[in-house]
Amino acid sequence: MEQEPKQKQGPGVFGLAAGAAALGLILSLALAGGRARAALAPAVLDAPRQAPAQAVEAAVSRKVIPLGKAVGIKLFSDGVLVVGLSPVETEAGSSYPGRDCGLKAGDVITHINGGEVDTIEEVQALVAQQEGEPLTIQAVRGQRQLQLTVAAVENSQGVYQLGVWLRDSMAGIGTMTFYDPSSGVFGALGHGINDVDTAMLMPLESGSIMPATVDQVKKGASGQPGELHGQFDLTRDLGTLYANTNLGIFGQMPRETVGGGVEPVEVAARDEVETGPATILSNIRGDEVEEFHINITHLYPEGDGTRSMMIEVDDPALLEATGGIVQGMSGSPILQNGRLVGAVTHVLVNDPTRGYAILAENMLKQATGKLG
Repeated sequence: MEQEPKQKQGPGVFGLAAGAAALGLILSLALAGGRARAALAPAVLDAPRQAPAQAVEAAVSRKVIPLGKAVGIKLFSDGVLVVGLSPVETEAGSSYPGRDCGLKAGDVITHINGGEVDTIEEVQALVAQQEGEPLTIQAVRGQRQLQLTVAAVENSQGVYQLGVWLRDSMAGIGTMTFYDPSSGVFGALGHGINDVDTAMLMPLESGSIMPATVDQVKKGASGQPGELHGQFDLTRDLGTLYANTNLGIFGQMPRETVGGGVEPVEVAARDEVETGPATILSNIRGDEVEEFHINITHLYPEGDGTRSMMIEVDDPALLEATGGIVQGMSGSPILQNGRLVGAVTHVLVNDPTRGYAILAENMLKQATGKLG
């Protein structure tokens, strides 16, 4: 069983869709003194797993604190995601045990020989123990449950392999949207964390957020979305995740983590959002959250929940610093008429001054499982 190379480069984790790039960052871990530097690549984490956060039962308030703070995000999958299939080179030639047994990219392996597996290391150990004897694999493909049988083959170096590339964890930088002081719930990103190779929503077993600083900005240009680069501290967690959904990631953290100076605001209902002037809160340098002027240029009917409105950046300071909307700003809260109305989710690839945003109301409902 091959492990995903830690320095493998690839497109941004959240990929491209209909000419709009989602705005999260995934990093290739280069650990030094417990810190990690962000780049656009998948990662396998060496940090220990945490106990999964308990599901939120209490309703989240309609009054929340808008944040705009960049944080590090680490996520461990529930099961092991198949991200690719490759030949095993044996003395007799190429063999494809993973492909031939029916596994496909995007499958999530949950059990082997009846035992639960959540890490690449667990899978590797079982493959090595069996030494070519048949393995019973249980996997999930979309909404289907699969049971497959496969036998590893010995490669030319004497190692048993299945010819399957796996991923069990991801990490990166994103922006927090809101915090509810009454329940301790936070929401971030405004869209889900998807695997870079398969575009599958990563199934969450556990995860957390960590302090982060932004130390470099690559400005966006037509055809070339920009990006924030930064560092975060793997040794200190601010809060835990309980959900990775299409409309954002959600978790809980203590009130003192948020700090003071920012008062809760009402979350706008859909019919309270209007085209016209608005502002976003975003962390584009250091750990400072700044407010920038934008315009909401179009409101869309219910449909794709992450693209509820079109926004355009017209703030000279933000345009000078970033060229508009860049990767890493996903989740930046949008304020209008004293209310939280949405969060930035996508940038138009050919026009970095414009992008899509999700309604904050949709994120709030998703936080308690009341939407989708």
